[in-house]
Amino acid sequence: MATLFDPITVGDIALQNRIVMAPLTRNRSPKAVPNTLNATYYEQRASAGLLITEATAITQQGQGYADVPGLYTPEALDGWRKVTDAVHAKGGRIVVQMWHVGRISHDTLQPGGGKPVAPSAIRAKSKTYLINADGTGSFAETSEPRALEISELDGIVEDYRKAARAAIDAGFDGVEIHAANGYLIDQFLRSGSNERTDAYGGSIENRARFLFQVVEAITSEIGAGRVGIRLSPVTPANDAFDPEPQPLFSYVVKNLARYPLAYIHIIEGATGGPRDHQQGERPFDYDALRAVYAAAGGKAAWMTNNGYDRDLAEKAVRDGEADLVAFGKPFIANPDLVERLKENAPLNAPDQATFYGGGAKGYTDYPSLEQVA
Repeated sequence: MATLFDPITVGDIALQNRIVMAPLTRNRSPKAVPNTLNATYYEQRASAGLLITEATAITQQGQGYADVPGLYTPEALDGWRKVTDAVHAKGGRIVVQMWHVGRISHDTLQPGGGKPVAPSAIRAKSKTYLINADGTGSFAETSEPRALEISELDGIVEDYRKAARAAIDAGFDGVEIHAANGYLIDQFLRSGSNERTDAYGGSIENRARFLFQVVEAITSEIGAGRVGIRLSPVTPANDAFDPEPQPLFSYVVKNLARYPLAYIHIIEGATGGPRDHQQGERPFDYDALRAVYAAAGGKAAWMTNNGYDRDLAEKAVRDGEADLVAFGKPFIANPDLVERLKENAPLNAPDQATFYGGGAKGYTDYPSLEQVA
């Protein structure tokens, strides 16, 4: 019977335990370049079985928030090399979450001040994070997007491929394709954001076409065993909506089973919110989703996420409902979360005022158990 603290190999990546640090946007990489403070932050948390970095833009067009890191300049890749070296020196494993935000952006962040891009020209009821003229940060409404021309899509797929290669060259153990939370790939998947009438819109097969082109490009470039993918079947994050999520995501995981991926990362419920959130008329059946994947021959590790505490995570692994469990906010305030979970020790409370932007305060200054003692 597996436990949360047992080692596991996912694809080509050997992990020391089944506790994963979820991707957490922290807005502390000015000019999209990771720095020594970022390296310290990830190094502190290297006892996790796997670290998934904060969402990282594959191009400037894919950038949606101020001071989030990128994968598209030599300076950014040099910065990430410092991070991966620091994590590996502590015996940890780290993958980068590859991000194109699509419509969840602002004109001021786009190349030449252009419009963000999306499957369809539908403005999201959402906000992004910008840096003001005085250096302070604040949230602002996302800009109106333009619909991507079909001729542009191959170029974005190529951007994903190049970014995956750059990530491996920068020392990452693998990559996670961000296909969740209302960003570009998720925008293509959902009928609420995709009103196209060409080969990328309408049927589920058409709406999933872009996702599988990205998966094919990345796995062909770096090998499927170093690739994970994140999905969020019912989250309302960033104005994401589809009235029939069960058949949509059943189709997605059934076809993902063709690839020997490292893991499938599932957000259960509303991202950072209620686990029982639903879209459409029926509650989403996550057990059925996992069964569809297994029946199709899928072998990737199954990672669950959203609102897990120690007891719920232990039960999920023990009962075979998950191979890996991702923790988000607990890792913000507890760099030694693995030790705290193992000892059932009290957790530090996170300071929400320091989640986005700033410096070391609320980022690298949370005490470990040893420091508290």
